[in-house]
Amino acid sequence: MASDRSRADPQKSLVGFAVGEVAYAVPISHVREIVNPLPLTALPHSPAAVAGVADHRGEVVPVIDLRARFGLEPRPDPRRCKWVLVEVEGRVVGLAVDQVTDVFGTGGAPLKPAPALGPGDSDRGIVGVTSREGVLTMVLDVTRFDQLAATARASSPPRSGRPGPAP
Repeated sequence: MASDRSRADPQKSLVGFAVGEVAYAVPISHVREIVNPLPLTALPHSPAAVAGVADHRGEVVPVIDLRARFGLEPRPDPRRCKWVLVEVEGRVVGLAVDQVTDVFGTGGAPLKPAPALGPGDSDRGIVGVTSREGVLTMVLDVTRFDQLAATARASSPPRSGRPGPAP
């Protein structure tokens, strides 16, 4: 006889991952794929949370380091992380996470409101919280990461063509 705990949630609307000791998730509808880290190119004048850009199958993808975004120390071995590639408004942004945990749903329950923590609440980008097996999981607003990546794109110096000697 199967227990309630082992019964799959048919909704499976969230992709879960860990950053530090905290569980997070993003809506599966925004997740394009999960990949191993690729070589990064740093962007000058970009926010600290923007690790750089990577060439993923011919597409230049900005990568947000969630450890940096959430004020955590860098991971000891960044090659052991995963990237969750999310699509927002036709653009792809990579989220560097410590590990991807699972795909799950809320069991039909609505998300609980994000906790009010004072100044900076809107910057945190938490749209709600769900609890499963006694663990709180923060559900993130993926549009916040596209906005951060857009800031990085805007702060990059414009390209003026091929470098060469001045006339």
